[in-house]
Amino acid sequence: MAVPDFQSLMLPLLKFSADGEEHTMQEAREGLAKIMELSQEDLEERLPSGRQSTFANRVAWAKVYLTQAGVLESPKRGKFHISDRGRKILSENPDRIDIKFLQRFEEFQAFRQASSKNRTEKVTHTGEDETATTTPEETLEQAYQQLRDETANELLHLVKDNTPEFFEKLVVHLIVSMGYGGSVNEAGRATRKTADEGIDGVIKEDRLGLETIYLQAKRWEAAVGRPEIQKFVGALHGQRAKKGVFITTSRFSKEALDYVGQIDPKVVLIDGADLVQLMIDHGVGVSTATIYEVRKVDTDFFIED
Repeated sequence: MAVPDFQSLMLPLLKFSADGEEHTMQEAREGLAKIMELSQEDLEERLPSGRQSTFANRVAWAKVYLTQAGVLESPKRGKFHISDRGRKILSENPDRIDIKFLQRFEEFQAFRQASSKNRTEKVTHTGEDETATTTPEETLEQAYQQLRDETANELLHLVKDNTPEFFEKLVVHLIVSMGYGGSVNEAGRATRKTADEGIDGVIKEDRLGLETIYLQAKRWEAAVGRPEIQKFVGALHGQRAKKGVFITTSRFSKEALDYVGQIDPKVVLIDGADLVQLMIDHGVGVSTATIYEVRKVDTDFFIED
């Protein structure tokens, strides 16, 4: 089954804590994973940033909401247990516990009002927030991913719309920004070419030039097939090169992708989608518009020696 949304995890988490023992979040995650029969694939699903698993994030937020409603208690850092209120709720045998259910408690209402005020939004008890299926981190990361995807699409359009000479300069800047090719001038001299719509050359893998990488770039619209990659590999053998990078503004055929997985030397294929993602990651052709800092409570600060 898919990873349940954080509201759907509230009742299972409360039932897990019904034994009255103190539990860690790790124990809660392991227990809920077994109860809900989540697969390893489900547990490995991650937020867009890749920094945290979706399941761990949703369990954590289910615990936050239950704690704010006084249903769970955290007497020690990193530990929690069921409260008397939580036991009473379980005795009612509810079908579901969610934000709407928790609104009956004044502490939770105060928590929600404070959160809403901090977001400078109007407080509502029947709004979209009550039916939310994503945690705050998921919402933030999804918005970030959407903005990144829009930037990537615009970048690729601009790259394809520009001249071959511009594409040559772009690849040089990207290579240097990634730590290869020495300086822009060195990489530019190494990759300079006067032939087709792209560039070919040998660049330094490290600043000392102990290893070299053979490069080919094609500003194409059509898919790059296996024959083009075979020609590139032939050029590598001719240069006795062990490593190569083939960059295109389009995409690679399945046959081309399968082929590079079976050969020696090592060949890395970078298609248009990967190219613009690398540009974003390494600050080529983009600038920072706004920086948001997400802060969390430092629980160690509140522990007295």
